[in-house]
Amino acid sequence: MSHHIHVIGGGLAGSEAAWQLAQAGYRVRLSEMRGVEATPAHHTDSLAELVCSNSFRSDDADNNAVGLLHAEMRAAGSLILAQADTHRLPAGSALAVDRDGFAAGVTQAIEAHPLIELVRERVDVLPDGPVIVATGPLTAAPLAAAIAAETGEDALAFFDAIAPIVHRETVDTGIAWFQSRWDKGGGKDYLNCPMNRDEYHAFVEGLLAAEKTEFKEWERNTPYFEGCMPIEVMASRGHETLRHGPMKPMGLDDPRTGRWPYAVVQLRQDNALGTLWNMVGFQTKLKHAEQVRLFRTIPGLEKAEFARLGGLHRNTFLQSPRLLDATLRLRSRPAVRFAGQITGCEGYVESAAVGLLAGRFAVADLAGTTALPPPGTTALGALLGHVTGGAKADTFQPMNVNFGLFPPVEGRKKADRRAVLTARARDDLATWLTAA
Repeated sequence: MSHHIHVIGGGLAGSEAAWQLAQAGYRVRLSEMRGVEATPAHHTDSLAELVCSNSFRSDDADNNAVGLLHAEMRAAGSLILAQADTHRLPAGSALAVDRDGFAAGVTQAIEAHPLIELVRERVDVLPDGPVIVATGPLTAAPLAAAIAAETGEDALAFFDAIAPIVHRETVDTGIAWFQSRWDKGGGKDYLNCPMNRDEYHAFVEGLLAAEKTEFKEWERNTPYFEGCMPIEVMASRGHETLRHGPMKPMGLDDPRTGRWPYAVVQLRQDNALGTLWNMVGFQTKLKHAEQVRLFRTIPGLEKAEFARLGGLHRNTFLQSPRLLDATLRLRSRPAVRFAGQITGCEGYVESAAVGLLAGRFAVADLAGTTALPPPGTTALGALLGHVTGGAKADTFQPMNVNFGLFPPVEGRKKADRRAVLTARARDDLATWLTAA
């Protein structure tokens, strides 16, 4: 059948986008490479195959940002959440699914929809006309090259070394202080956590001894950039290496002593709201539990809570804050819209959520109306805001949804703040769904 729009990629994001469009009455060509060509990570030809886990994480919409995202997606008619609920397994407050049943359910729903044509094919170029690209972190090389040529990106496939991100409110500013090196720029653009000689050398020993994650077979020949070298790799080059790299103390005066510390861990603001701060130069492949244990030995971070822990894996994503507009369209070619992990979201649910938004935005375009992004006070809007402009383009990294992405509410205890955040999100989502 002829189609109104082409969706490339039958993962969670592409399937969700296609469903949203078809449910609105538009004909969709959904291209999925698996069935013609396998990927290194997938094991079946089913749509929306879950590769690494069968968990959609917390389903607690009152106390957890991803649980709130679940609730918002259900309210917006998500295929992915409907199938997750159908194939749910006992997992306490988490949403875990029967992996095979879930993928089969999504596949059957897509194949049965009269307005969706599922085509098993590899797409190597960006098609003419309206298109949503939802090819994920394993985008085939020819299409990745076409995207790179269109966007000006030098490379899209590499080891993505991610630094941890800390909730600002959990940093002890009785120890850490605000100052830029040599007081340049604004003078107070960084939070600085000081270390003495013994603390520094104990930290380096901890880095060297900590458990690291292993690369998957299909990741082994993918390079990572020298500028994103994992901190433990730098430490292995000599005990003093970090003091002359990301932990150098020069130009930073500890207000408690008036002198430079032996070493410093710097945190830099990561989002426009100032609620999230990243650990500068702390890309790592340590296991998550090891990161929490070790990073809480840093003075000022003893009670740190992490919005994201570090990681190192093959990834393909755009510098979305620079390249995409507020409705996920490519600025240089507005007929092309991106969805899912390639936009720089992280996680199954987040990928599907961005697919849902891309589908709804495309519906508005096809109807000749103005696409209306969800408010930034909702989980959908907060996630979209991170992807399209909440983070700085030159330091943009994939992110799971978390309350640090939401506009804050002041003067309340943590539990109270979350209650206010979720109540505000529900009200604003209802208004958006009515308007959209």
